[in-house]
Amino acid sequence: MSIDHDRLFKELEFIILFFPTMHEHIDFQHVSFLSEELFTDVTAGEKYRVDLLVETKLKGEDSLIIVHIENQSYVQPSFPERMFIYFSRLFEKYRKHIVPIAVFSYDTIRDEPSTFTLQFPFGHVLDFHFFTVELRKQNWRNYIRQDNPIAAALLSKMGYTESERVELKKQFLRMLVRMELDEAKQRLLFGFFETYVKLSDEEERRLRSEVNEMETKEKEQVLELMISYERQGMKHLIQTMAKKGMSVEDIAHMTDLAKEEVRELLEKE
Repeated sequence: MSIDHDRLFKELEFIILFFPTMHEHIDFQHVSFLSEELFTDVTAGEKYRVDLLVETKLKGEDSLIIVHIENQSYVQPSFPERMFIYFSRLFEKYRKHIVPIAVFSYDTIRDEPSTFTLQFPFGHVLDFHFFTVELRKQNWRNYIRQDNPIAAALLSKMGYTESERVELKKQFLRMLVRMELDEAKQRLLFGFFETYVKLSDEEERRLRSEVNEMETKEKEQVLELMISYERQGMKHLIQTMAKKGMSVEDIAHMTDLAKEEVRELLEKE
């Protein structure tokens, strides 16, 4: 399944999740998403595209501000400098107050700087500061009580151990059930989570066993969700096999499904 990861950061729940104080000051009744900006680093010969720009207001004020959210998925020593370049070029174009936010979503645990400084022995020229979120430093258990779709998806990028993977997915499924999201948003969040946390067959068996021990109503809802996505995965697999020219009989043999089940899934393409 192809996942548009940037769509997750277009959800306003991101701000309230990681920056609640900032959220209190921003008037999200006035929001418009600006087109992506493409900048060329003339010196390095590289092109960079700004991830997300949101135009909004502060509560009680008429002037517009711009929130810039940058998702950094790999380690880059020069990243603070790039954030400053983004900031300066955005300010040059829009001439508005800009809130710069960097989200570090790679697996390495580091102490990322949140400043870019220019100085000489005889004095400072520049101290540029930006807001940061280092996902791997966030304890996933601190977010499972949140009724926030972004929190559910980003559990997969937070700090957890290998022994917690089954519990992690179980709590993710419980969050999806509790929030009663529409199917499109559910599919987006489930796809994002599965991209980064794919359980083994043994772990999936443990998960199903633990779900079966849950309270009846919640157990039924979580099992229904699991079965729904298992069926979607099987449907995608079968359709891919059929497009490669495999017969219904061969697909049934390879997937241990009855031929009638294979035909039914193919008919729903």
